[in-house]
Amino acid sequence: MRIGNAERPCTEPTNFAGLRVGVLGLGIEGQDAVRFLKSEGAAVITVFERRAFDELQDEQATLADDQIELLPDTPEALAAQHLDALFVSQGILDSHPLVASAHTQGLPISATMRLFLQRCPAPVIGITGSAGKTTTTTLVHRILQAAGMTAIAGGNIGAGVLEQLPSIDRDTVVVLEISHTQLLRTDRSPHLAAVLNIAPNHLDQFGWTDYVDLKRKLVRHQTPDDIVVLPTDNAAAAALAQDTPAQRYEFGTGGGKRGAFVEGGRIVWRDGSHVREIAPVSAIALRGAHNVQNVLAAVAIVGAWGAPLDAAASVIAAFRGVPQRLEEIATIDAVLYVNDSIATTPERTLAALRSFKAPIVLLLGGRDKQLPLDALAAEARSRTRAVIGFGEAGADFLAPLAADTDPPVTRVVGTLPEAVRAAYELAQPGDVVLLSPAGASFDAYPNFAARGRHFMDLVRTLEVEHARRR
Repeated sequence: MRIGNAERPCTEPTNFAGLRVGVLGLGIEGQDAVRFLKSEGAAVITVFERRAFDELQDEQATLADDQIELLPDTPEALAAQHLDALFVSQGILDSHPLVASAHTQGLPISATMRLFLQRCPAPVIGITGSAGKTTTTTLVHRILQAAGMTAIAGGNIGAGVLEQLPSIDRDTVVVLEISHTQLLRTDRSPHLAAVLNIAPNHLDQFGWTDYVDLKRKLVRHQTPDDIVVLPTDNAAAAALAQDTPAQRYEFGTGGGKRGAFVEGGRIVWRDGSHVREIAPVSAIALRGAHNVQNVLAAVAIVGAWGAPLDAAASVIAAFRGVPQRLEEIATIDAVLYVNDSIATTPERTLAALRSFKAPIVLLLGGRDKQLPLDALAAEARSRTRAVIGFGEAGADFLAPLAADTDPPVTRVVGTLPEAVRAAYELAQPGDVVLLSPAGASFDAYPNFAARGRHFMDLVRTLEVEHARRR
């Protein structure tokens, strides 16, 4: 096969050695793809990016190779390269002009998750859902490790999946958090597929039917020898049972025949008539009813995998969560400051509000995903002392409260620093200041984690200032 457009392959290459390959987007997945292509022996790697080289300070080391060139992410730049294949990072949709042009040219398009599932020599546990993916994936990984199994975690968390391939053998258990956009270009399902829940999200990019269809892709290619884990408490996710012939396990606060459930205040593993207590619900260290569901899901996944369950109780009791998810930052003048920047939908913010009994000063804002706000507004009326709107959609998030006869205190500010300062002024001893924005971060930050880190820095600055005044 000649390199270039004379005999361009019409299907995805099985090996990239000697080929000219493009990579669209230089985030975590794009960098993973570049490193993989270098190790595979690609002749030329062209990175298409909307940012200029000077703006890629954290990514410049990845580009430091004569075989790598950086071009703007335009159809014109793509057309001039005569590529053999194109890797597209998650979050970049087919409507992107460069991707649309690649489809028109018949250029084979791949993605890191697609290639990983094709090449991984070990069976894979794949976990998706609208919420709870990272917490559940982390719990599963830790329980498996505590049980003495060789397990790695990756996907939408941790290191790039392709760079982990050399360390994986048939005895490794691979636990992947998989987002809906990572499922966009996959063509196979993991051996164990778990769908935690499906709720309105990303409706600014996908219609509801399309969004559910993306989640469905996790189970669509399963066989009767595979395993599916689904909730009893979420109808949209539970309905995916009809899309897979896999062996079914469940989890939820209601009863079920096979899986992990709550019975009499206990987490139990049930397989037909066999019932085993794992831990009391009160042993869960995480806040909120949504985290009970995450723990149940983790136990169901580990149990369905056939792993020893002896380690589950100790991991559940010791696990304090992952960053950006109801993360307690500091207590200042008897006010607790909590970072829940991961909450980029109203439903996640609802779960956060319900995790506290104390009055809340709530920080809402960011970029609106065009999701319903009525339920969030109703919860805010009963649980908050004040609601502060910030960023691009701050005023829009507060609008449903404006018609109340006795609303909580509301304030609209421009930025997160202003929101934190306003919260400090409004909060009273015993309150919780909660960053649970209900909106995406992209109006001011590259991702929710950057927004959360900024919030943490702002709170710690407040903590120092308060200590100096005492």
